[in-house]
Amino acid sequence: MASTYTGLGVELQATGENAGTWGTKTNTNLQIIEQISGGFTQQAVSDSGDTDLSVTDGGTGATLAHRMIEFTGSLTAGRNVTIPIDVQTFYFLKNSTSGSQNVTFKYVSGSGNSVAVAPSSTKVVFATANDGTNPDILELPAGDVTLTGTETLTNKTLTSPKIGTSILDTNGNELALL
Repeated sequence: MASTYTGLGVELQATGENAGTWGTKTNTNLQIIEQISGGFTQQAVSDSGDTDLSVTDGGTGATLAHRMIEFTGSLTAGRNVTIPIDVQTFYFLKNSTSGSQNVTFKYVSGSGNSVAVAPSSTKVVFATANDGTNPDILELPAGDVTLTGTETLTNKTLTSPKIGTSILDTNGNELALL
């Protein structure tokens, strides 16, 4: 049985295959996994057309196999950046293009959801591979943390804290009225 490959290019070696080369192949797989878990790369996009990100099975350096992708270049119109239909992972995407145009991140085919990344913004997205013909790219919520209920903060710096009309001690006794 021959090796197979994941959507991000990791080689799944068959039992007994690659005698004498399994160490090299395993090291390449570990490099790919390192890229996927925390790698950063830049991808130029241009007015000449959409950008298709692809993977070389068993090879390192594929843009789509990096955790964070920064889009660069100069645009006069919005452009699409596409990934293969079987890719399932999450990304940090940053639009650093000039020209005030969105870069839309989507699957190469199908009518599933896509995510537009506005100029100078960063988004966290999840490529779901949830459908064989129409998979979705979903935007994951990011932003400020809102706490409800009682929270204990130790050795934390609060910037621009908002305090209600009174400050209470741990027993609920009013210490200050604002």
